[in-house]
Amino acid sequence: MWLNPEDVLLKNALKLWVTERNNDFFLLQRRRGHGEPTGRITGLLVGALDTVLDSNARVSPFRILLQVPGSQISWVIASGELNHLVRLCLASVCPHLTLFSFCPSGAAVEEVNKHWDWLVHNLLHSLSVFENKEDVASFVKGKVRGLIAEEVGGRQAAQEDEPDKFREALLKFELHFGLPSSEKLVTYYSCCCWKGRVPRQGFLYLSINHAAFYSFLLGKEVKLVIPWAEVTRLERVSTGLMTEAVRINTRRRQREFSMFLNPDEAFGVIGQLADIALRRLLDSEGLEIDRVLQQPARITKRILEEQALREYVLALFRLPRGERLHEVASCSMWTPHARCHTAGTLYTTDGYLCFSGREEGSCILLIPLSEVLSVEKAESTGLLPNPVIVSVRTKKAFQLIELQDRDELVENLNSRLRALQWKRSMFRSRRDGKRSVSSPTPYYTFYYDTGPSDEEEMEEQVLRNTVNSEALMTAFHLNQPGTNGSKSMEQVKERLWEDHFNEFGRGVHMFRTDKIQRLVAMGIPESLRGELWMTLSDASSELESHQGYYTSMVQKSMGHSSLATEEIERDLHRSLPDHPAFQNPTGIAALRRVLTAYAHRNPKIGYCQSMNILASVLLLYAKEEEAFWLLVAVCERMLPDYFNRRVIGAQVDQSVFEQLIRERLPELAEHVPDLSTLSSVSLSWFLTLFLSVLPFHSAVCVVDCFFFHGIKAIFQLGLAALEANAAQLSASTDDGQALMILTSFLDQVGSEESSCPPSSPPAAEDANNTSSTPNTTNTPPSSSSTTTTNTSSSSVDIPAVRNTNISDLINESYEKFGDLTVRQIERLRCRHRIQVLQAHEDTTKDNALRVVTPDVSMSAENLADVYDLFKTEHFISLYWGDSSSAAAAEAAAWRQGDSGRSYVERQYRLDRPQFKSLYGLLAPWPGDSNQHADTLANRTFILLDQDCDSLVTFREFAGWLDTLYCEELNEKIRLLYRLHIPPALTESEDDPSLMKSSLLSSNRPLCVNRPSGVEAVETDYQEQLKQMLKDLVKEKERDVEKPLPLMNQREFIQFCKTLYSMFHGDPGENELFQAIATVTSLVLQIGEAGHLGHRGPGSEVTGPAVTTADDGSAWTVSYAQILASLLTEQALVNFLEKPVDLCSKVAAAKVKQYHQRAGLLTLQQGSR
Repeated sequence: MWLNPEDVLLKNALKLWVTERNNDFFLLQRRRGHGEPTGRITGLLVGALDTVLDSNARVSPFRILLQVPGSQISWVIASGELNHLVRLCLASVCPHLTLFSFCPSGAAVEEVNKHWDWLVHNLLHSLSVFENKEDVASFVKGKVRGLIAEEVGGRQAAQEDEPDKFREALLKFELHFGLPSSEKLVTYYSCCCWKGRVPRQGFLYLSINHAAFYSFLLGKEVKLVIPWAEVTRLERVSTGLMTEAVRINTRRRQREFSMFLNPDEAFGVIGQLADIALRRLLDSEGLEIDRVLQQPARITKRILEEQALREYVLALFRLPRGERLHEVASCSMWTPHARCHTAGTLYTTDGYLCFSGREEGSCILLIPLSEVLSVEKAESTGLLPNPVIVSVRTKKAFQLIELQDRDELVENLNSRLRALQWKRSMFRSRRDGKRSVSSPTPYYTFYYDTGPSDEEEMEEQVLRNTVNSEALMTAFHLNQPGTNGSKSMEQVKERLWEDHFNEFGRGVHMFRTDKIQRLVAMGIPESLRGELWMTLSDASSELESHQGYYTSMVQKSMGHSSLATEEIERDLHRSLPDHPAFQNPTGIAALRRVLTAYAHRNPKIGYCQSMNILASVLLLYAKEEEAFWLLVAVCERMLPDYFNRRVIGAQVDQSVFEQLIRERLPELAEHVPDLSTLSSVSLSWFLTLFLSVLPFHSAVCVVDCFFFHGIKAIFQLGLAALEANAAQLSASTDDGQALMILTSFLDQVGSEESSCPPSSPPAAEDANNTSSTPNTTNTPPSSSSTTTTNTSSSSVDIPAVRNTNISDLINESYEKFGDLTVRQIERLRCRHRIQVLQAHEDTTKDNALRVVTPDVSMSAENLADVYDLFKTEHFISLYWGDSSSAAAAEAAAWRQGDSGRSYVERQYRLDRPQFKSLYGLLAPWPGDSNQHADTLANRTFILLDQDCDSLVTFREFAGWLDTLYCEELNEKIRLLYRLHIPPALTESEDDPSLMKSSLLSSNRPLCVNRPSGVEAVETDYQEQLKQMLKDLVKEKERDVEKPLPLMNQREFIQFCKTLYSMFHGDPGENELFQAIATVTSLVLQIGEAGHLGHRGPGSEVTGPAVTTADDGSAWTVSYAQILASLLTEQALVNFLEKPVDLCSKVAAAKVKQYHQRAGLLTLQQGSR
């Protein structure tokens, strides 16, 4: 590897380097101590110096120098420091000699010799013709730079800020750890790894799949490789010995790294890489992951920084997940309400202009590009440097100043704006066409109009079919007696909001400041609630850009039956059962349409419990089509990953909430060490936004805050609720009492709209209400809040609670926990997602072991270790191999539902190369040739792959391994017999169904496909599991009794070949060979006798004894005959019955698996 030249002093070279070759212009030098007898003091001292001082001496064992005779000047032609790991140099060393080093450090002697030969054959003769010796240096430097550019071009190093340093680190990474080239290095850090109380100074290399540490100190080498898939927790710790360390926990041990130059950056990158790897490897179908991150080869440190910023921007402004971040610019925006320019940051994405003040949440502005008419540059002045005017359709304009790179920013924005306007002109209605940029541009001033800005905005498209055009609350209003005060309060709120609109604007591009926060905490008036929900969530932009979309989804989804629609029908009447709107067919039909339309739009989510409650509340205050887009905003933007098949997002936020309790409520955490109860209670808080635990009017106020603040509002309110009951929770004696304390508190939280604590809503007094659901407002049967009155909690000694106003509770949460920021939440989510995914992984493993354990005889410890090997083999191919076949098969299985397999069986499966790798590591009998062992591995794979999907499940693999290590002699011989008859012997065209057996595999699903026309019967999961195990036992009994097909001559020859290969290298090899020769002769005689018996006594034998007849009868032997013949030789019996230690075999496989598989994959990649 060639590097840019850099100067070096001759005296350093003389002390630490030894010249191996030289000529008039070049020197090849070896690092002193390398290549010398081990243990010499020079090697140890130089190694210690290289490691501790991190000097230029750590270049490598070899380097090549260019010497230019006659030079009087020394100079540095490239930036470089003395502490590079690898460096090449150009230097003047004396009045008559200048040295230039351009050969890489870390190169092997073969590589150095290759570079030396190239210099001698290509440059040495040319250099002698130069009259001016200074031209020699320029000529050589140009050649070296050309080689570097050719080598670096198109590679990752060219994308780094310091390509030379990164190339050096990449070389070290590849040299020290021997991983395939596809294991892409992302970044590296100098740090210490603590081994007890001893720090080891070295480098931490962070790649797409691993964290690897290398240190060499005083002749001792330390290598650590930690797969991200094994990381269970990341922490930042501080002790007396370590200033601040990053602790990486795995299932087996923990490692601590400290003395980072930038610990915040290092910890962030480590968390990002672990999070991305786990999402990609453990749950690629269940979690949303950016397209860039789905391609590991594209991940760089710069990409990670951009993705972290993008995730923050998406969370802060609650933008669609598909938005890409383009520009980030510091600027100031004119804020009319403050009558000044507010400093902050401008973020531009595919479809939005976003502005945030310097203090998060102090001033936020969101401008959809669909609302923008023009982006123009204004004349720059002393007071208004680099101004930009953004004009929107509501006859308003926004002014930005102090923009760096203004011209490029405006050009990019106008380019995206023109593309969007062209798309609108092509695909939108005539009304949108009239709003193109060709329309006359009105005069804009920097204030807001008070009246409606565009009469066309008030027009509503006539919805077809039965889609409701009004919110359900207009027809089914809660007429609560004695609420005159509430009506007056509503009027007061409406006036306050109108004043706010006059000052801060109306619509999606309304300034969002602390003032609107106070208004939202009071509760949004019912007349404005639907509009403001649409505005604050920006669902209005989605609706406008997808006119007619909801109606088409309703038409497409109606009449289609699926698991989602069945669950929706079951939950329709459980959604706000006490509200009159959902005691009426109109409300039920609207809810059905919204939920089924969304399930049709997003089949990946489909339908999840608690979506019915959210949709019900949305329908009360928003029109049906608006409610649909609000549900889209909640499920896909505001609560990402909440409504997937394992509710990962909600569990992550529960884990984050638990940490926030420890940090923000330390006294409560001290008295309640196990916070899992409190965090589990909070699951319904997050999934239903408190709708299932608070009285209706109070819960709706929480939804108001959620649409304004996002998930931060739920965290703050949850902390406030716990703090209000901290004393009682600290004194509680069990989980049930703590649950009752929180239930009683939340049940009495009231609002201005209700005249009394509304534990029983007014809808319950309706005579038409025949529902038998509990009296708790909005509480589904699955809710944890099953006790709804204060009297029911009197059985537990809980002090009486006073009524609490929801506005007071919200304001209190803002005051005490308002410093919680979106950035903090996103960082915590990244860390805690690792823990949640690994917890699911542990559950998956336990389920897999529980299902397989009844079928095998090996110990639980060995079975668990085999599962780890099986999973690691799957991951290794995802890391480095050509995983197209396995990945495509698994993806197809998930997409098609794969109804024939349970989730446990689908989680990890091996294709043929993966299985053959494990076969070589775990097969108990060695073979005399790799070719025959490969043949046996292929046959075993075919035998286990009974469903012909080219994948082997863990159950099938464990059954095969158990037969080899734990079964009786006859079962081992039975397996060997089956490996030499169809379907394992692929040359035969026999029916493979004859050999199907549940002893080695079973593809029976947990949920058996029902015959058509038969009514479905819901069965408990445990009952299904028990029935499956019973069926497996029955199949095993049937298969044992069923005779195996006969073996013909060709198959028996293959069987004998396998037996001979099994004994190679055994101490009793000669005796075993004699025994198998005897058995072979005996079986041949038995087969010939049977063949003659078929031909009859009058037939003549004209050929050899092993030839087949032409009359249809063939030379064959049975399994019983081969078994009986083998049992006659005690040496064979002893060999096959000799116990093999599976534990030691698995332990050895763990050591070999990584490097053996990595080497094979490297060879495969190199041969392509």
